[in-house]
Amino acid sequence: MKNTVLILITSILLSCKSQSKNTGNEIYVLFIGNSLTYFHNMPQTLQEMINETNPNIKIEQSTFPGMPLNGHLSEIITSRTENEISTRNKKESEKTETEKKIAEKKWDIIVLQTGSVSVLIPENREFKINKAISDIKKIVANPRCKFILFNTWPSKDRYPKEYCYPAILIDKSIEKSKCCSPIMENLRQEVNVINKSYETLAKDNNLVKSSNGTKFFEVITKYPEIELYDDDSHPSKYGSFLNACIFYQMLTGKKASELTFNGEIEPEKAKLLKYIADK
Repeated sequence: MKNTVLILITSILLSCKSQSKNTGNEIYVLFIGNSLTYFHNMPQTLQEMINETNPNIKIEQSTFPGMPLNGHLSEIITSRTENEISTRNKKESEKTETEKKIAEKKWDIIVLQTGSVSVLIPENREFKINKAISDIKKIVANPRCKFILFNTWPSKDRYPKEYCYPAILIDKSIEKSKCCSPIMENLRQEVNVINKSYETLAKDNNLVKSSNGTKFFEVITKYPEIELYDDDSHPSKYGSFLNACIFYQMLTGKKASELTFNGEIEPEKAKLLKYIADK
């Protein structure tokens, strides 16, 4: 599986270098997501890592607190603070902030992220997330743009877990009152269900899937002294650093362990997180 991902990412980079219509040799990467992406300035941390070896790769983001992937094309932000936003439905003549951002450049790579719970509910994947991915692809100007699916991680909720959405909020055609995830009895089971849900999304939409969920599980179970969470779901500075290392490896094909950059992470912990990202 690792070799397959590396081959796919190498093809992305080769395609970008030979086919990009952006000026010069720059490769433009856009993260579309929410606070799971931007917590502790993960995209900026990733850019600092990339600047060591591949300064032609430019990282940008369209990320808003609590925004599901489908909301990026349907919700107009009416007010915002550091940790929350208020939105309303988009009118026909309007463009969302993410739509405007997508229109700014001929992006070479777009990383798509939505919340873990939203992928666990099959009906939500089918009616909401698949459609959002398809709709985003349709408005991207670069026909050779490659897409990466950001595979997120479990929350710290107690077990057993089951998540449900009212069916009417997913689609009016669903003939039941609510749609639910599988019941998960432990961390390993939840990680497996999350990963399989992302694998389904990636296969259905021809996306490259990241390994962040699996890497989180490895740290949680083998190195519990490294706290990856700020709260029940958001990454701590260590979790965000790990995420940046994973995407560094994906976007450059190089080992994070060879970077000198540690950001705000203690050198020994940074070394371990880089090693885990490389595996």
